[in-house]
Amino acid sequence: MSRSNLRTHSANDFQQQEKGAWSGCTAPPRTAVRFRKAIGKMSKIVSPITQQVTTQSREIGTSSVDIRLEDVEDCLIYDRHGVSLLFKNLYQDRKSVIIFVRNFLCYSCKEYVDDLSKIPRETLEDAGIRLVVIGQSAHHHIEPFCSLTGYPYEIYVDPERCIYQKLGMKREEKFTDSANPSPHVKSGIFMGQMKSIWRAITSPAFDFQGDLHQQGGAIIAGPGCQVHFFHFDMNRLDHMPINWLLQLAGVQKTLDFSTKPKIIHV
Repeated sequence: MSRSNLRTHSANDFQQQEKGAWSGCTAPPRTAVRFRKAIGKMSKIVSPITQQVTTQSREIGTSSVDIRLEDVEDCLIYDRHGVSLLFKNLYQDRKSVIIFVRNFLCYSCKEYVDDLSKIPRETLEDAGIRLVVIGQSAHHHIEPFCSLTGYPYEIYVDPERCIYQKLGMKREEKFTDSANPSPHVKSGIFMGQMKSIWRAITSPAFDFQGDLHQQGGAIIAGPGCQVHFFHFDMNRLDHMPINWLLQLAGVQKTLDFSTKPKIIHV
């Protein structure tokens, strides 16, 4: 089977593009309507730069995109105890939403994961999806980061940036006038950077917990090597809205990520 053509979209023209791209699909009408409604709602939230490939011979919700998980399936990732496992173990058995963060000191990544921690476990279980965060620091930074954010789900590190590099995630920031910042980032750039520096200074191991130039991204994949969607961040504020990712992965509800008092046990 020949590869699909890679295209670049903004969320503003996503509706128009997907309408034309899916015109030859055989997806059930209800699926198509639900997909268009989800995109319609999500396009109003943010305008990130996304990369997605559409294949007319596949149904909506099952089309693959032009990145090859086969190239990274045997890369090693590490849990908080330093135990290694193969990257492919994350998506072999079921659909997974995999978030790659810049580094654990990054204020925008910290605030994004703050909101990931608000996702109810039953929401993921009802949709049959797995939520995973991957960083690029040493494994001993995982525990403090989870304590700081209250993140209760799976988290691993790729300290050699093997997956980041092989998938082609960006290593420099690019800002555009048309892009809106992530709705999950609450701090301004100046105060956010001050928070990051303070956390670095007060950390038991004084380091920057990863390559400061490395950008992150998000992938929806599985079961197997099937990739449903991916997004590579252009800069520290270019995270995909969490509701967008969850709805594309099959979650039928919209979650409230507004700022609310929250107790974190440290």
